[in-house]
Amino acid sequence: MGLHIGDTAPDFEAETTEGKIGFHDWIGDSWAVLFSHPKDFTPVCTTELGYMAKIKPEFDRRGVKVIGLSVDPVDRHGDWAKDIEETQGYAPNYPIISDADFNVSKLYGMLPASTSGDPLERTPADNQTVRNVFVIGPDKKVKLILVYPMTTGRNFDEVLRVIDSLQLTAKHKVATPAQWQQGDDVIIAGSVSNEDAKEIFGEWEEPKPYIRIVPQPGVKTPA
Repeated sequence: MGLHIGDTAPDFEAETTEGKIGFHDWIGDSWAVLFSHPKDFTPVCTTELGYMAKIKPEFDRRGVKVIGLSVDPVDRHGDWAKDIEETQGYAPNYPIISDADFNVSKLYGMLPASTSGDPLERTPADNQTVRNVFVIGPDKKVKLILVYPMTTGRNFDEVLRVIDSLQLTAKHKVATPAQWQQGDDVIIAGSVSNEDAKEIFGEWEEPKPYIRIVPQPGVKTPA
């Protein structure tokens, strides 16, 4: 069975490029991004790992830990990191899980439970479903799942945008509309009655009774 938004992210122990971890302990009280790869030395994944390293300070600033995963032994991750730095200009500055026993991929519904054998004998196509992004909250619940094909590189700027929305809406009783960016207007959550909304937000724009628009909480408006 695959994971769904709101499920508890499965805990696990694994070897990584930065030593052995227990996943929930590693997350601690932070947010986390787990992004997975079918195999080391694949071209699209090489660009992704490099770009993630480049923008990792943006995740740090939001209190989000980053961890990668690839279905290969940990020693190959180290060799791949050299290629990533040489071709992308940035080496991974976050741990990468060695999922050579397929344990994490199975736990997270990315590979069938029956998967077994030598990971080095498997091709990227054999593991093509290991192309997910999971955003996990401090409560260890899954907040976002994105699944990409092997031929399409991931947009980590979009992951940052979603994290901004998740962190905002976890703190305030609002939702974010289509194409929302940090600082844009937001929508009062449907679970908030008009009476409560008046207490919390004061006034709002209302193009329809079910669409109540207010400035993003915490953003100063010009005098």
